[in-house]
Amino acid sequence: MSLPSVCVILPVLDEYDAIDACLSSLRDQDFEGPVELLIADGGSTDGTLARLQEWVDRWPAVRVVDNPDRVQSVGLWRAALSTSADVLVRADAHTTYAPDYVRRSVTSLDSSDAVAVGGPLRPAQGTGFARSVGLAMTHPLGVGPARFHSDTAGGYVDTVYLGAFRRDDFLAIGGMRTLPSRVAEDADLYFRWRNQGQSVLLDPEIRSEYTPRGTPSALWRQFYRYGMGKADMLMVNGEFPSLRPLAPLGLIVAIVAALALTPLSWWPITFILTIWLGALLVAMRFRIGVVWAAMIMHVSYGLGLLHGLLRRPQSVRAMVRGNVQPE
Repeated sequence: MSLPSVCVILPVLDEYDAIDACLSSLRDQDFEGPVELLIADGGSTDGTLARLQEWVDRWPAVRVVDNPDRVQSVGLWRAALSTSADVLVRADAHTTYAPDYVRRSVTSLDSSDAVAVGGPLRPAQGTGFARSVGLAMTHPLGVGPARFHSDTAGGYVDTVYLGAFRRDDFLAIGGMRTLPSRVAEDADLYFRWRNQGQSVLLDPEIRSEYTPRGTPSALWRQFYRYGMGKADMLMVNGEFPSLRPLAPLGLIVAIVAALALTPLSWWPITFILTIWLGALLVAMRFRIGVVWAAMIMHVSYGLGLLHGLLRRPQSVRAMVRGNVQPE
């Protein structure tokens, strides 16, 4: 039985510091079928393009396609149009991949009835603040009980990290929609597939390592946008993919309400902060750096979600409808 052809699709923009580690891990894959790597560059100016040209010169499977829109979802669409491979395997420049990543993705897709498969999000064991972020991201109290943050839990899920799917299925659904926040497009894609009666499979044997943000400000921006992305999904789909985003939103609403009462009494805000910080300290085993990372994630996500929900739904839906994928 012949193996399906595979195209790894990788959108990049100014990824000079990360691109070599990413591409080295993709070059070392043990999949024995035909593989190509399409990199959609959004106009990098930090030296990434020169590094990519070096990879093109020494690895014939690599091609670079222009992504003048500078949007990840459009870059993935352009890459999908530029290949005739049977299976598309998504990649991210801030991630490295186990040698069997592509092989296990293809095997899992072929052996299941799922429209898409993928592994969990596993943060790399970095140092300093990035290590604290990684630990917070794998703790249920840090990011909630989403199963794709677990190393061991498999089965049918809402979403996976990155993912692999058949090119025909991806083209048939129109690819990823570009949301105003420019994030959550993968979760939106899987939501739309599931609404068609399809399933998404989490396979913990599909292994990769993601490099977390290394500074509090970068983490804040990331999770603020994640919150905005979940609001986008509610606006365009009429529902959240799950109720998990309501927890950080509830925290923000409770804090704001308690602060409004402080002229009358300090007890409400004292009570809320004590319960929140106490729970984090105990759950994170009094590791202050991990608690700090979790606090940033909770507050920035909740504020981003609140900001997103205060927009007019009609304007968000109009923006998404107006995004037509390029030919």
